Amino acid sequence: MKLFVVGRIHSKKTLQTADFSGNDWWWFHCASLGEFEQAVPLIEKIKTDTNKILVTFFSPSGYEIKKKHHLIDRALYLPMDTPQNAKLLVGTVQPKAAFFIKYDFWENYFKALNGVQVPIYIVSSNFRKNQWYFKWYGSFFKKTLKRVTHFFVQNQLSVKVLQSNGFTNVSLSGDTRFDRVHAQLSMDNELDFVKQFKQNRTCVVLGSTWPDCEAAFVKAINTSSDNVCFIIAPHEIKAEKIKDLKKKLKQHVSVLSKGVDPLSKVLIIDAIGYLTKIYSQADIAYVGGAMGTTGMHNILEPAVFGVPILVGPNTQKFPEAKALEKHGGLQVVTNSESFKKVLFGLLANEPLRKKMGEAAKDFVQSQVGATDSIIAGIAYKD
Repeated sequence: MKLFVVGRIHSKKTLQTADFSGNDWWWFHCASLGEFEQAVPLIEKIKTDTNKILVTFFSPSGYEIKKKHHLIDRALYLPMDTPQNAKLLVGTVQPKAAFFIKYDFWENYFKALNGVQVPIYIVSSNFRKNQWYFKWYGSFFKKTLKRVTHFFVQNQLSVKVLQSNGFTNVSLSGDTRFDRVHAQLSMDNELDFVKQFKQNRTCVVLGSTWPDCEAAFVKAINTSSDNVCFIIAPHEIKAEKIKDLKKKLKQHVSVLSKGVDPLSKVLIIDAIGYLTKIYSQADIAYVGGAMGTTGMHNILEPAVFGVPILVGPNTQKFPEAKALEKHGGLQVVTNSESFKKVLFGLLANEPLRKKMGEAAKDFVQSQVGATDSIIAGIAYKD
């Protein structure tokens, strides 16, 4: 909360004193870390020596991790959505265009952008007919949506929902996350500590996990065979939470910051920035968030490497999970017994693991191209 408040005070001071003249500024707003990853493929296409990139974040989890990213020329917390703040940001930056990633819709910022005829693009969004924008009590929010220049949406259902509510400025472009994760294949994904730990064992990676996830997977870890190892990357890496997790595990556990013991059964990652590369070494991946209500994390990161994926049951708001399950690359687990049954079944069936992994990789490959579609659409609109 302190970062949330103090960060916004600093952002307003920056806007009151910084000089944004001399370049074309392109404004990307990302609620948090995941939305920034969706923005990266577009930023890479747009950024040049004269095209500068402003990225605003709503949450500290996005700003604090990505504020020094090499693609960002200036990062700020988004000041609260008031007419005065909107006028300050838009008037100071004078962006060539504004991109709001996925879901963040701000009436005063949109109104200020409309006032100076700056195009507003909504990127990689999903819409459902039961969302409040389209309810009888959602007229204010629908009015905000009407300020958008163009919607670039992930799926045909979103196109239909928007069109049925009177929006014609919509294109089916897909999700830029597929482009983002696909680019990972051309990078160096080797990590020495993973090689040291994994050795010749079958490796299960448990990524972005929460306490709800731990309740489901601890029993499976504690009763697994000797030729299987586990890498756990908790979503929250606070020392007390890692200590609590270690107490639940009846196996030899290493913690990355304390050093990797090759004889250990479990490796806990207490650092940020490794998970995507770790997925490349997985034989099976569990992606956290959907066992509870915190929201499922990015299943595409392991999928691009051809890894079979397990997730919890709360996938209703994540169409990519439903699509990947239908494609054969993902299975849903619901509790401790379900997790153990499905995991042990995959561990005992290497041909099934390979089949699921191939399906996952094929699914990602089939969805690549959203970034080029959006760039072409922007060029056309401009």
